[in-house]
Amino acid sequence: MTGRLWQWWHRRTIQFRTSVVAAAVALIGLGVIAHASTGIVGWLMIESVDDDLHRTATATAKQLEDGVPAASLSRPDIRVLDVAGTPVDSLPDPGFFRWQIDQLRAGGGVLDFDPPTELHRWQGVVVPAPDGQPLLVATGARLVGFLDAAGKTSRLLGFGSVLAACLVGLATWVVVRRALRPVERMRMAAAGLPEGRRLPVPEAADELRALAQELNTMLSRRDADTERLRRFTGDAAHELRNPVASIRAQAEVAVVHPDPELAQETLQDIAVEAQRLSELVESLLTLARAERGMGTPGQPVDLGAAARAAAARLESPDGPQVVIEAPAAPVLVLADPAEMSTVLDNVVGNALRYTRTVVRVSVFADGMGASGAGWVWLVVDDDGPGIPPEHRLRVFDRFHRVEQDRARSTGGAGLGLSLVADVVRRRGGTVRAAVSPEGGARVEARWPGYRPLN
Repeated sequence: MTGRLWQWWHRRTIQFRTSVVAAAVALIGLGVIAHASTGIVGWLMIESVDDDLHRTATATAKQLEDGVPAASLSRPDIRVLDVAGTPVDSLPDPGFFRWQIDQLRAGGGVLDFDPPTELHRWQGVVVPAPDGQPLLVATGARLVGFLDAAGKTSRLLGFGSVLAACLVGLATWVVVRRALRPVERMRMAAAGLPEGRRLPVPEAADELRALAQELNTMLSRRDADTERLRRFTGDAAHELRNPVASIRAQAEVAVVHPDPELAQETLQDIAVEAQRLSELVESLLTLARAERGMGTPGQPVDLGAAARAAAARLESPDGPQVVIEAPAAPVLVLADPAEMSTVLDNVVGNALRYTRTVVRVSVFADGMGASGAGWVWLVVDDDGPGIPPEHRLRVFDRFHRVEQDRARSTGGAGLGLSLVADVVRRRGGTVRAAVSPEGGARVEARWPGYRPLN
């Protein structure tokens, strides 16, 4: 039952829940105030009666001290008793309890209930008689209408508390409704918001303005992601269409002309196009995994050793030379060995593709950075044609080629350097293109240095 009630409560609107909570808190607070006010009113009424009774008791005690007989002073509302509560004024026993006698002797007041609705208030004063015997003078008065007044006051204040709580709930309902009106306008604007448009930002510098600004920032990211996905999808479809169309065309030629020699040549061409297609798909999958942050946790990788391994893997006896300049001591970065091999294969392989005689790979660590951690650098230089200035920023974009025909002839799809940039940046590094001292292209990548704990 409690769980269903809790679920029902959480399904209510913010306006309803806020109004109910405000009304409940107001009702509890006003109820406490009403109860306390009723007690204070009763106490003030009794205090006023006590003042009159105390004056009467003091005057009667004065007369007893002057020798006036107790019998001549006694009345139903003025009694003369000994300190044990026994009457000495020849009137019947007033019927006080022992604790009431003690309270009157101490100078306090007591209430005596006379059914069905009568209340009597008594005050006492102890005075010595002329013979030296201590006497107790008790003066009383009927509290006419006290219970009725207290009851009416309590009911009136209770009704006022309920009415005030309802007014508080209603006012909260109206205030919250008006406060949420900009949110409703924002919701309606967002429902029909076309791509590229932004939500209206309120003029007041409050939480709603901050919310609208954050939502606009989120929409900007969404539009950028959508545009990037649209461009990526179009580029990928375009790149995949070429090898697929080539494979299909050559297969159709082989079917139409079943010549063994032509079939062998066709199969070789198909194998080349299939390899290109496989590499393209693998690059696209790697980029997609990198974007989703599916990389493995980093571990210390010696960049110098990885560069030497990449040179041994990529260098051919009859091709350009790869020169490694790296310190003998390990130069560690926090990365994954597989992704480091991917970075080196793409950067060094791209340099080998365009260089004339030599590719120079430099690995070094600089001093302390602003954050207190050093940087580890990978610099790859070649003596090829270089990268024109207008392409140095865009060369790390997907499917971007400096020269379309040359990239296709060498089998490139424009994804290698883009993959390098994604991998390096995901590890907190940076990558950029520049001019090599050899006259060709330079690619610089840096990672935060890793320092093992001693």
